[in-house]
Amino acid sequence: MASTPASSPLPPLAPEAYEIGADDATHERMRRDFAALGDTYRVASPSRGTEAWVIHDPEDVKRVLLSNHRNYTKGLGLDRVKILLGNGIMVSEGALWRRQRRMMQPLFHRRVIQNFAEVIDQANAEMLERWSSLAAAGEPVDVTDETSELALGIILRALFGRDLAWLSERMGGNPFAVVTDMPERNLQFAYRFRSLTRLVRELAARRRDGAEEHYDYLAMLMSAQDRETGASMDERELVDEVMTLVVAGHETTAASLNMAWFLLSQDPAVEARLHTEVDARSDQGAMTYQDAEDMSWTQCVLKEAMRLYPPGWLLTRRPVEPDRLGGYDVPAGTDVLLSPYFVHRHPEHWEDPESFRPERFEGNAADSRHKFAYFPFAVGPRHCIGENFAMFEMTIHLAQVARRFRLRYLDERPIEFEAQVNLRTRHNLRYRLEPR
Repeated sequence: MASTPASSPLPPLAPEAYEIGADDATHERMRRDFAALGDTYRVASPSRGTEAWVIHDPEDVKRVLLSNHRNYTKGLGLDRVKILLGNGIMVSEGALWRRQRRMMQPLFHRRVIQNFAEVIDQANAEMLERWSSLAAAGEPVDVTDETSELALGIILRALFGRDLAWLSERMGGNPFAVVTDMPERNLQFAYRFRSLTRLVRELAARRRDGAEEHYDYLAMLMSAQDRETGASMDERELVDEVMTLVVAGHETTAASLNMAWFLLSQDPAVEARLHTEVDARSDQGAMTYQDAEDMSWTQCVLKEAMRLYPPGWLLTRRPVEPDRLGGYDVPAGTDVLLSPYFVHRHPEHWEDPESFRPERFEGNAADSRHKFAYFPFAVGPRHCIGENFAMFEMTIHLAQVARRFRLRYLDERPIEFEAQVNLRTRHNLRYRLEPR
């Protein structure tokens, strides 16, 4: 897909001005502009009177997110996310971000994640018990809602441990149910969600005053210390990181599982190979981290689902100093947008890019591809800190469900997507359960 020659002083300008990420129409406009204008182009913003640059070349992705990442800060849409998440590591910058990242990174090592295997296993077992009742009654299952509730339940148990029951009892129900009950990520949701910070502060104070030991992410965050200064997080930092983990640990996982089941339902050969792999594993006890890594085809399915439908479909950055991208000089302060969705479908880097082909990630198949043509969890120093936890959680889920059921998609209408903060289906996806 050729871009305008480098001799041009600026990349081509999209024929239509629009606000990137403001509504679902953005996605289709960007698809059209990528096809017509190539790897690097500009989009005028009617409201701000500025121009955003959109890039698709994996070399430029590498430059922005890794090799020259110190020259880039978070960009367009940051204010909206800050309203929701405060100043957690998804949005913080500079010294604060580096400090928080240093303190949190060890909490997501595979040895730590392994300790949550039983939490993940139990949450799936409870879900499968419900599904068995639905299957026996001939009732369909709403996988969109079910995976959303599952992912939320897992991250809340991992965060709060046995105190989740205390929180629910005190509030007369799960106080974080707002995350699934209010799907719109608007100001009303942000207000309701941020009001829960008082509960996190109260719980943290309760733990400080008590002698009981806990093994969960809240306990680890409270005890984390900066290895350079020995300082712990203050109360606001702690609360912002907890709220960030609730949202980040729920939405991307739920959206990925939702699409993985749809894609599997459309491809009997891929599904059959998944069944063969999960059936070959002994069903004794919770899966270990190594077990999950050994489920190579299951992980290929998940990676390919995230290639086609990355939940974080649009990343934004802003150069502090001028840079050069796509053969053009990008001015300091310009909004630069990178879309995993479109880079993952780039015809120069992916054969038959619109097709669901998990074998793309099998064995050495990825060696011939550009390493930065695939980045569903972002890349570089700011890649998603929970990537390993998410892959472990999703592998366990696919394996447990596939051992018990085949899912047969029921709806005839084509799938439509909302493409705002996250990429997700506009309508819930329902399936008939076939016991195996």
